[in-house]
Amino acid sequence: MKRIIIKPGKEGRIRAGHPWVYDNEIAKVLEGRDPASGKDAPGAALLPGELADVETSRKQYLGRAFVNPRSKIRARIYSPSKEGADKGFFKRRIREAVMRRVHGNGPATDPGSRLESRRLVFAEADFLPGLIIDRFTGWPLADLEAKCAERPVTFAAAEAALGPPESWLVVQFLIYGMDERREEILDALTETLSAPLSPQDGAFGPPRGIVEKSAARVRELEGLPPREGLVRGDFPQEGIVIFENGLPFAVNPEAGQKTGHYLDQRENRLRASSCTGGGRVLDACAYTGGFAVHAARLGAAGEVTAVDVSKAALEMAGKNAALNGVENRITAVEADVFDYLRHMERKAEKFDLVILDPPAFAKSGSALEGALRGYREINFSAVKLVKKGGCLVTCSCSQAVGEETFKRVVAAAAADAGRRLLQLDFRFQAPDHPILLGYDESFYLKCGYYRVL
Repeated sequence: MKRIIIKPGKEGRIRAGHPWVYDNEIAKVLEGRDPASGKDAPGAALLPGELADVETSRKQYLGRAFVNPRSKIRARIYSPSKEGADKGFFKRRIREAVMRRVHGNGPATDPGSRLESRRLVFAEADFLPGLIIDRFTGWPLADLEAKCAERPVTFAAAEAALGPPESWLVVQFLIYGMDERREEILDALTETLSAPLSPQDGAFGPPRGIVEKSAARVRELEGLPPREGLVRGDFPQEGIVIFENGLPFAVNPEAGQKTGHYLDQRENRLRASSCTGGGRVLDACAYTGGFAVHAARLGAAGEVTAVDVSKAALEMAGKNAALNGVENRITAVEADVFDYLRHMERKAEKFDLVILDPPAFAKSGSALEGALRGYREINFSAVKLVKKGGCLVTCSCSQAVGEETFKRVVAAAAADAGRRLLQLDFRFQAPDHPILLGYDESFYLKCGYYRVL
């Protein structure tokens, strides 16, 4: 086993829980110890995807890692001990991640935790670097539309018409070490979900299909090509219908962004629905209508405008509005959000609630300055559209923009607009996207709820 020796003074961050070792933090790589002399053998080059042990300059053990010499992140520590990464290992880690969600997330909003769509594995935060697994539970959209005429569709009506829900998985292999072990992981995943999790917990059941969505930019940085498509079982061409907070949503991972549905905003969408005042709502960067549908259904908003630059996303938003019986109250607008906000300002339009959920403006620290300008501009335009006493719900999914920085940017934007904000709430990503202390990259989603004075 090769050994990565960290430069003196560079181990503090890793000891604090951060699992990454950067290229400029490595003093040398040793092949191992000569069994005859017991001395360190000469160094050797790291190979993409192999395992290596990480040690301090004083030979104190830090952990075992997946390595990749093609990436600036040379090593990603996955264990504090010298355990391998075979199918048995992946089964244990996946089971542990699932168990944390079954017993650690509080009461489920859907009928039973086993029926709730959620993220099962969140990469480094679940000690499986570069591996994302989302589980969607529901029914084929085409079957539901054909056999369930009730609108809005309820979970009970769908189950009565189509039987118990099935599950589909969406997976992402984002680093070389995981990509190299792809088939082992898929086997481990299916076997783990098919077996009882513990004596008191039943099995989730095998997935009907597994879709891969490995197209994130991190794969390019790892020297890997993008890869997407069905890898096991089947997936309905038209998509599936899941239930979130009791509301039906159409999901199509093969056609959508990320894994097809932003599960991390589940609780935030529910909270935002209480801010409508029953009035007029603008959902900017609406994607497939998650916030818009919650506002119309649960917030009883009289009028909701859903704006997005993607025509395909808005078409799915229209399906979601129809499934929820609120298509007559949601208007989809295909437009650049920055341009649309300025257009509404020129028309002196006012809303009871404006929701901002833009894509990440900063993918890394190097893009932070431009991202802060973008957040300030979009929040400035949005707050000017909120009527006095109305609400602004504003989000950032840029990990490089910390909570306090984001709050300062929003406050500055409001001041520029001549408005004051009263914070009603401030929330983060859903619990199935856990935040691992010491690994700041796992804390990325911020969502502020403000009364505009």
